[in-house]
Amino acid sequence: MNRYIIVMGVSGCGKSTLAKALAEQWNIPFLEGDDFHPQANIDKMRSGHSLDDSDREPWLMLLNEEMQKHTSAILSCSALKKSYRKLLTRSLDDVKFVHLKASFSVIHERLQAREEHFMPASLLKSQYETLQPPKDAIEIDVHQSKEAILKEAIEKLTNGKK
Repeated sequence: MNRYIIVMGVSGCGKSTLAKALAEQWNIPFLEGDDFHPQANIDKMRSGHSLDDSDREPWLMLLNEEMQKHTSAILSCSALKKSYRKLLTRSLDDVKFVHLKASFSVIHERLQAREEHFMPASLLKSQYETLQPPKDAIEIDVHQSKEAILKEAIEKLTNGKK
């Protein structure tokens, strides 16, 4: 198993749910990327404005520092751009990305149903526009049950499949 796993994708795809389940399965630390956003980022998104690279860079560097505090960890983080993933993995060995994928309509529906989260559904389009899918990530389609997603992730992570 990889020492560090980053579960990535657009908002509402199930990153936190899968990352937390994997961390529980393997008894390793779970880091919720959203918990490390500065209040200014949360306020900006809550008001319907997308974060730009200058908003994200300090947050991504903080996430990298948090992962380095552990010998292994699972992080949930959008990690939409290649440059973001590079910041996240700086000075870390043995990192694997799990990219959760779904159609815009499925994720939009999920976001509209979600309560008490700062990310409004109106920002989803900008996330899809920003997304640069990684070439070397494990890809999992989230048009299936949570149990099936977890089973597929464990299988692919333990067997080294994409």
